[in-house]
Amino acid sequence: MNLGLGCVCRPVCWPFGSVLDSRHCVFALTLLTLLMQVVVEANSWWSLAMNPLLIPEAYIIGAQPLCSQLVGLSQGQKKLCQLYQDHMQYIGEGAKTGIRECQYQFRHRRWNCSTVDNSSVFGRVMQIGSRETAFTYAISAAGVVNAVSRACREGELSSCGCSRAARPKDLPRDWLWGGCGDNLNYGYRFSKEFVDAREREKSYPKGSYESARLLMNLHNNEAGRRTVSDLAHVSCKCHGVSGSCSLKTCWLQLADFRKVGDALKEKYDSAAAMKLNSRGKMVQMHSKFNAPTSHDLVYIESSPDYCLKNQSTGSLGTVGRLCNKTSEGMDGCELMCCGRGYDQYKAQIVERCHCKFHWCCYVKCKRCYQNRRPIRLQVRRRVSPVCVCLQTMGIHLCVFMS
Repeated sequence: MNLGLGCVCRPVCWPFGSVLDSRHCVFALTLLTLLMQVVVEANSWWSLAMNPLLIPEAYIIGAQPLCSQLVGLSQGQKKLCQLYQDHMQYIGEGAKTGIRECQYQFRHRRWNCSTVDNSSVFGRVMQIGSRETAFTYAISAAGVVNAVSRACREGELSSCGCSRAARPKDLPRDWLWGGCGDNLNYGYRFSKEFVDAREREKSYPKGSYESARLLMNLHNNEAGRRTVSDLAHVSCKCHGVSGSCSLKTCWLQLADFRKVGDALKEKYDSAAAMKLNSRGKMVQMHSKFNAPTSHDLVYIESSPDYCLKNQSTGSLGTVGRLCNKTSEGMDGCELMCCGRGYDQYKAQIVERCHCKFHWCCYVKCKRCYQNRRPIRLQVRRRVSPVCVCLQTMGIHLCVFMS
């Protein structure tokens, strides 16, 4: 056994000396294992949002090999896939909903939630325990709750149906509690089981960075789910002659997902910096602030500089991004361009206008032009890379050019 271990370890440890002891070999093997694990974990269940196989016909009875072929699933998630194959389409839809909402919320930020491939989806930037990573984990977990809960209501899943939530105590006595509401309870529990499976099947040394990252991911997953739960509300429909509303039927309904995104974006802005204490538990880095609750987002690392492209951090940079010349916020050219300067030109915009309905049955429109002057480059000092500003209907939108 020692000879075999030496044969494996010697090439790895050779640059550090010709004599190897067992500690060097163990260290080398541990390092190699961690490097391999990083490569494996580059894939994520988020890739279900990008997978073209996610159609109902793909999940036929007995199609077990399909689950093992899906990219990005951990072993626990593959087992759940085999048990709940009809759920996988909606997990993919939930991931896609989360990604789209992330891109909407960060459309004016230096990091704009760009997807880079179909396996890791967001790339290396997710390997940093930053605020952005915290938001991404939360919004994607929330997306799964949203998609699965509504799929239950619509009768798309065999293991769940309409909501069985208890009647609210403050609901008027003469109002009926029924209808077919979103099954939040089931969606919440299934999201927790599936999304958290990857983290719960890991084991890291107490006090290590990996264990802190694991706790961070689990916390933010839960924060996303709880945000969906907190925003769910009672919706009612009137019954009666001529809309008299003499009777109401009420049910539980999830909020529009934009409200979930807005709420999580606020939590992102106030996210708490955390660290591990001597007992291996996450504690707040700055004790003068209120401790975060299970509804808040947490992070363990500062965000990287998203101004320039950096392969090691996964930053795509802001070259090619649009910015608003008149804004002093994050979408303004000074902040978005990171002080590199910008050029501007005017564009001709063609729009449909003066539309009229003709019997029967079509709509005919004219073409209207905004700013008829031809496109031209405004001359100013060039600082490479710079951004080019588009003036559209009185609004300056700037785009970088190398």
